[in-house]
Amino acid sequence: MADKIATREAYGNALAELGSVYENLVVLDADLAAATKTGTFKKKFPERFFDCGIAENNMFGVAAGLSTAGKIPFASTFAMFAAGRSFEQIRNSIGYPHLNVKIGATHAGITVGEDGATHQCNEDIALMRTIPGMVVINPSDAVEARYAVEAAIKHEGPVYMRFGRLAVSVINDKPDYKFEIGKGITLVDGSDVTIVATGIMVEQALLASEMLASEGISAGVVNIHTIKPLDTQLLIALAQQTGAMVVTEEHSVIGGLGSAVCEALSGVCPIPVVRHGVEDVFGKSAPAKELLEYYKLNALGIVEKAKQAIKMKH
Repeated sequence: MADKIATREAYGNALAELGSVYENLVVLDADLAAATKTGTFKKKFPERFFDCGIAENNMFGVAAGLSTAGKIPFASTFAMFAAGRSFEQIRNSIGYPHLNVKIGATHAGITVGEDGATHQCNEDIALMRTIPGMVVINPSDAVEARYAVEAAIKHEGPVYMRFGRLAVSVINDKPDYKFEIGKGITLVDGSDVTIVATGIMVEQALLASEMLASEGISAGVVNIHTIKPLDTQLLIALAQQTGAMVVTEEHSVIGGLGSAVCEALSGVCPIPVVRHGVEDVFGKSAPAKELLEYYKLNALGIVEKAKQAIKMKH
């Protein structure tokens, strides 16, 4: 397994690399280029980088305008300021006219750590997936983040991409790895329960599957990197296969991937679905790894929920 790397780091590297391929790619930031890693692009293409200052709402308006002039703008800031502060601008100026703007939201979830509850955005997936026509992507590692950026460039229309601050293991460095918007990836086949994971929880889901296997429980693992459009077809097939699911995400259990899965299955293939994420609480200020333990956003937490889901089958 390769060294750990944060998905925000991979995001910055991908923009710098792809800037040479896509000449109409431009990057905007709101005075956070060092943190969002868009500074990597700025260094290479200073004339195609726009620092809009601490004025996120204006930045998304500028990005909307640039997209109408044939540019592919990537507007970046922390998830809390993008999905939270600028929801109205994203909804009305980008979503409503269905403009070709890409939103690179970094520092999502509780792994922002010491910045605390005000900056730990556990609601961004819920907010962004309500906007009609918005694609929502949450990569699990640096490899997936790189492919997600290029897929977003090729996609015509608004895309919200979620990146993290914490360095995470590289799990997709396989020659046959393929990223496709709206397509889930089955990593482990199972017969007793399916663990549906997104973002940094994919690695924990794989560990949980091994732990459950040691107890004689067959747990499948699927990586859902695209929350919207959701791979409903795959989820229904897996629901029919195992009859129970756990959905794990570094996000609130309200409105995120767990809710999306429940919505997708309830009318077609209703099975027990246990949601695993941040409960209906605000975050706390502490080192990221300690917070993951505190909120049980780890393999042990998934194992617990998987057993709960299996019990509900009978």
